[in-house]
Amino acid sequence: MTPPGSLFDTLSANRIFGRPLYRRLVLGVLAIILALLTIFPREYRAAVSLTPSDPSTLGLSGALGQLGALTNVFGSQAAVEISLKVARSVEVRRLTIERLGLLRSGKFRNEVEAQRWINREVEIRSLRGGILQMTAQMDDPVLAQQLVGAIATATRERLAGISQAQTAYKRRILERLVGDAGDRYARAQAAYDRFRLQTRYSDPGRSIEAIGERVPAIQAAIKAREVELRAAQQFGTGQSFAVQQIQAEIIALRSQLRQAESLDGADAYSVNRVVRQSTEVEKLNRELTIARSLYVSYQRFLEGTSVEDLTSGANVRVLEPPYIDPAPQFRTLPLVLLIAVLALLAAIEFYQLRPPLGADTRYLRTVE
Repeated sequence: MTPPGSLFDTLSANRIFGRPLYRRLVLGVLAIILALLTIFPREYRAAVSLTPSDPSTLGLSGALGQLGALTNVFGSQAAVEISLKVARSVEVRRLTIERLGLLRSGKFRNEVEAQRWINREVEIRSLRGGILQMTAQMDDPVLAQQLVGAIATATRERLAGISQAQTAYKRRILERLVGDAGDRYARAQAAYDRFRLQTRYSDPGRSIEAIGERVPAIQAAIKAREVELRAAQQFGTGQSFAVQQIQAEIIALRSQLRQAESLDGADAYSVNRVVRQSTEVEKLNRELTIARSLYVSYQRFLEGTSVEDLTSGANVRVLEPPYIDPAPQFRTLPLVLLIAVLALLAAIEFYQLRPPLGADTRYLRTVE
């Protein structure tokens, strides 16, 4: 049983491909047609290059940091991947359709067809260095340039909308926190003022500290008077006016010392009342300090949301505005078919000139 011949044996036995003149004429004409289709009608490649950015790259790091608006709303996620996902989203294509008025042009029956056309005509990819490139290749250069420009603009608008929505959510939370912190601050300030009115202290901390320093001051005064008394007793008797005056002062100072060291809470200058008031004023002052700090911090972050709104549109930088690539463009499918035809022609010619060893030459002889 004779084994079947190979593909090139079959083509060599064909009435057209088996004859060199016919074969070259047919494949040559086909190659010329494919070559013309590769070049004509002429295609144009439009492109635009973008790169994601954040507020810290705007030269406003100091001001944004002071207002609490330095952190990107997208967190630690890769900005290039987010921008790529947003650029390929249905919402961006919808914005592009509205911007170019594709439905009003009458070329598409509905929005779904227009979105499929955009998804087919536009290629969006990420390059090295965090660069996002959008390209479109078609025979209308004006439409191609407008298409990639509209998608780039829609991507920036969509990213800005996401940032603004996140900022609005943050603002609502901060407004509630500022309101709660303001109420707490007002309550703490009112309690501190009531304590000042009750104790008649304009500055409770310093006043209580001054009262607490009376005990060592009285003790030092007593020691000084005792020294003066001993000196006076050396030059006078106990009936002298100077000695009696110093003794009376010592008695009065000791009475004040007992009063200051008393644990009676009713005494305004007792140790017990000083300790109780100092504890209370520290508690009130601590609550007032915390409430003031929270209120100021939340208010500063709330002011930062206004800056975030202003910088939300700066999330993408345009490296290259929409342009037409000056390099000549070729149609992919006719070019691939042209290469295949030329390869087939070269293979058949080589096969007939030098058949491989063991090849079935019956087909070659039939042609002859």
